[in-house]
Amino acid sequence: MGTVTSATEQPETPAAGRTAPIPRLIATDLDGTLLHDDKTVSDRTVAALAAAEAAGIEVFFVTGRPARWMDVASDHVHGHGLAICANGAAVVDLRDGGRFVEVRPLEPADARAIVTLLRAAVPGTSFAAERTTGFQYEPEYPPFQLDPCAVVAPAEEFLAEGGADGEGGASRGPILKLLAHHPELAPDAFLSLARTAAGEHGSITRSSPTPLLEISGLGVSKASTLAGYCAAHGIVPEEVVAFGDMPNDLEMLGWAGTSYAMANAHPEVLAATTHRTAANNEDGVAAVIEQILHACV
Repeated sequence: MGTVTSATEQPETPAAGRTAPIPRLIATDLDGTLLHDDKTVSDRTVAALAAAEAAGIEVFFVTGRPARWMDVASDHVHGHGLAICANGAAVVDLRDGGRFVEVRPLEPADARAIVTLLRAAVPGTSFAAERTTGFQYEPEYPPFQLDPCAVVAPAEEFLAEGGADGEGGASRGPILKLLAHHPELAPDAFLSLARTAAGEHGSITRSSPTPLLEISGLGVSKASTLAGYCAAHGIVPEEVVAFGDMPNDLEMLGWAGTSYAMANAHPEVLAATTHRTAANNEDGVAAVIEQILHACV
């Protein structure tokens, strides 16, 4: 696919003779990327997403959020209605109440091993688990978003075979991701320590500005799940444009043929991508989509 100019540059007009093949799929992160900091989608972005779909470009939301937090985007899906959630651990149909279409779980034995290793390597770490059937967390884990149906218990209990349960059987569903929080460490330092201590048991990343890690099954990432979807639909990486801002986006940005880091992105994301766009609060994704559509007229 031809290289798309930075969204901060003035795009060439059709009269200048520039032609660029239209991408087949746009993959965008949500928090810090498509969404404003207040978790809203601007009118400009809604219009750009609709225009992309009308032009035949599939838009795929690819996020670390669980399916139960996808209400911010469910009104803006077009065409297929699918989204990749939990950093690639699940593909969900937002038009069917967040129904799980595909699940790539973290095996319970690996989750238990990670807890044991991180407790030893990084004392003070607390844990939570996001399952297809609900949320579980330790008493010490910060309740970032209250869930009245969550199970509160030590990780060794809710990760045990037939362990701590709650209404609806929260401990019985596959583990989409294990979360680990530390009250004092710097986020990137925590990530490095965790990968060294437990990286052989899961894919460890982060998307929060706080020292909160997200741990998926080995080989599970936004990139690997997106690549599987694209392969099944005959879409090659060169036909994909991706947007992101945090370390959990790095694999996806590296896989896509054309990738944009938001102006507000983590330094590693800025260093790993060639293209830049405006910050999330300035509708950087919409700006690039508008430019792509203009260049392909």
